[in-house]
Amino acid sequence: MARDPLNLDEAAEWAGLWWLPDDPENQLPGVMRYDGEGNPSLSLIGAFEDRITSNPEPGVMVVHEGARTWEVIYGMAGQREVTLLGCIPIRSKRAVLVQGRSPDTQTVTATIAIIGAHVSGEEGAAFAAAEVSVEDLTYWAASSVFETTVGTSGDKIDGSGTISVKPVEPQAVTVDGTEYRLVHTHTLPYFNWRKGETVGRMRETVSVRVCRAEPFALRAVLEAANLIQDLIALATHRAAGVIWLQLEVAGTESVRRNGQRVPRRKADVLYSRLALGKHDAKAVDPRRVFFTCDEIPFEEIVPRWCEAHGRLQAAINMILGLLYAPDRFIENSLLMAVGAAEVLHRGLRIDEKPFPEVDFAAMRDAVLRQVPEEHRSRFKGMIRNDPTLRDRLRSLAARPDPEAIAQLVPNVDQWAKRTTQARNYLAHEGRTPKHSIDELVAIVETTRAVVILNVLHELGLPAERQRQIVQENSQLRAVSREAREWLVALEPDS
Repeated sequence: MARDPLNLDEAAEWAGLWWLPDDPENQLPGVMRYDGEGNPSLSLIGAFEDRITSNPEPGVMVVHEGARTWEVIYGMAGQREVTLLGCIPIRSKRAVLVQGRSPDTQTVTATIAIIGAHVSGEEGAAFAAAEVSVEDLTYWAASSVFETTVGTSGDKIDGSGTISVKPVEPQAVTVDGTEYRLVHTHTLPYFNWRKGETVGRMRETVSVRVCRAEPFALRAVLEAANLIQDLIALATHRAAGVIWLQLEVAGTESVRRNGQRVPRRKADVLYSRLALGKHDAKAVDPRRVFFTCDEIPFEEIVPRWCEAHGRLQAAINMILGLLYAPDRFIENSLLMAVGAAEVLHRGLRIDEKPFPEVDFAAMRDAVLRQVPEEHRSRFKGMIRNDPTLRDRLRSLAARPDPEAIAQLVPNVDQWAKRTTQARNYLAHEGRTPKHSIDELVAIVETTRAVVILNVLHELGLPAERQRQIVQENSQLRAVSREAREWLVALEPDS
């Protein structure tokens, strides 16, 4: 019987027996608890040896400072195999005599709990497929099994209507040997009879299934989940938490005597991510969303995202980092946003050398001949034929749709100039004396928006949609207002 996935935002516990992989005979009773916030822990009756000891001579044991940690602890609880990874003992209480011998107790924390399988670690190829649910994936997918009608009589609603279920055409694409499939799962209709009302319900869940021809490891599973999570965060322009992550254990499929195939055993992963998905939280405001599968179909966006995510990962991480953990200090945000712009420009592999290589080499050699021999090597390392930060910012502003950029950044030269000045003052003097807080906020938000537009452009978001989100997205409209107030008037170059 199929099990519903375990939601990462729901607490749960499993009582059973627990042991270390290299000592399976020493099994201890205990309870593994998950707090609904990404933290598994194990409370044992008894204790694994966590002291670091040595025997310098027969009959002598020396206890050293520190404590042992365990990469893996196995368990059998609730008729399911359990694996705890990254285990650290935080409290061990040794037996004392109080009207008899009280048992040892021990509390262990873990970074990851796998409910439903024993695996050797993050690198073991133990899984045939993975399925992940992320916040707002249902809206982003732009497809549903549900169809509704509302009955009318003349031009008035007459109170009749239907809710029906129609299967969704499969959407799948293979990238570098990995298949990504958009999965729609729904419940059967059921009624909740109450004393004052009756509620009829069906529930649909949208997830992404990841599968390879050969078994793959937990580390690859987590990377795939992160890939989908980042895509939804970028598309919806807000932090997107993982709601659940479920695995199919390789080698557990079978066929009954009657020929009926038995599906692979499922295993759930409980772990801490940048954001935990709230499965019952209110969905994203559609006006905030940059794109869905209506603008770029699933079969097209996944390959583009896989390529861009790998090539531009540092810049994407820096920009999404401001969604997951907004910085309270404008100076940190300034360095993060400008750094993302520089990293993105390099990742785009734009060949914009200020001087032709032949001319640059001749100029550099001429300059070096004027430098004393003992300083020549150091001075040579300081001369580079690279674009300046201002050049990079202007180049980034020239890539997305021109009308969208014109709406967002009315004066590209002034924005590039003031951003460069602010970054240089902060980096070289430790302060920004010529920029007000309001202007710094405008610089950060404008730079961040230009980086996002570049990533969307790189993913193939149509020019019309780029213009539309700049005009309609409330946050980008606010950025445009700030840019018009603080980044328009040209000042003499300094």
